[in-house]
Amino acid sequence: MRRGFYIGRFQPYHDGHHRMVERIAGEVDELVLGIGSADDSHTRHDPFTAGERIMMLTKALDDADLVIYPVPIEDLDRNAVWVSHVRSMSPTFEIAYSNNPLVVQLFTEAGVEVRQSPMFEREKLEGTEIRERMIADDGWEALVPDAVVDVVREIGGIERIQRVSDTDGADSYRADATADPE
Repeated sequence: MRRGFYIGRFQPYHDGHHRMVERIAGEVDELVLGIGSADDSHTRHDPFTAGERIMMLTKALDDADLVIYPVPIEDLDRNAVWVSHVRSMSPTFEIAYSNNPLVVQLFTEAGVEVRQSPMFEREKLEGTEIRERMIADDGWEALVPDAVVDVVREIGGIERIQRVSDTDGADSYRADATADPE
């Protein structure tokens, strides 16, 4: 049995991710899906919580012919120990999948086999583009699996990303900030 590891922020999980998982499914029996930046949410860049992203993945991959393990991975600001951090949070795996140059380098240095794949329609199947369409509430649904549309609607995701995007410095704002909004 072979188990792979594929990490992404999945903000949101979209058709490009889905096509990558389908491709990986032909190479492994089980797949650990690392939910990157699991500690970030409620910003324009990272609007969804780790739990919401787990819902997206689980529902979108319900019919997959592959055992899936979604695992939240919090950010760690020390690249030299990042792979150890990932391994401590995940079931064991033999192969890592990524196109991110830093992730490829870190796994390679740790002795993990890394496989890359072509990007799928990157000009539109890219998180930033999809989030911008969500803010405008314009055509984002066609770029994500139907199950993700359902989750985003269930959690009020469009209203959330629109609201946090209206705030100056939304990506750096913290709920515990003491600044007077006036």
